[in-house]
Amino acid sequence: FADPANMNLLPQHEKISGYFNIDNGTGKIRGIYLQGNEACRNIFKAWLTPFNDLGAGAVTISNTGGTDHQSFDAVGLPGFQFIQDPIEFDTRTHHSNMDVYDHLIEADLKQMATVVASFVYHTAQRDAKLPRKALPAARPGAIR
Repeated sequence: FADPANMNLLPQHEKISGYFNIDNGTGKIRGIYLQGNEACRNIFKAWLTPFNDLGAGAVTISNTGGTDHQSFDAVGLPGFQFIQDPIEFDTRTHHSNMDVYDHLIEADLKQMATVVASFVYHTAQRDAKLPRKALPAARPGAIR
């Protein structure tokens, strides 16, 4: 969507409203990281309200790293990672031969699918795209 080395935006950049990532295995969604995008706080708080009884409600300005949403955030697109319960992710299943179906918790997957589907639906139904942070500065030598 852009080259981070020079921040030349591709035409597709304008078409993206937001990217939502769930990448930490099983484990219920507890909220969402704003990645420094304070303008999305009230939007996401409202979207999470129906899921408060399922344990999802946290909205933090904090960043989290090590996953796919960062590629979007790095080129000025709203990219967000959901906060999840860490069920065995860092200790057993992350990038291992134990990352298999047997370690999934069905109730957690249903909750995650419901929350993510709601966020995607609300994003698609908005009159405007999600608020964006200022474009980051070019990073010469950055890897695409």
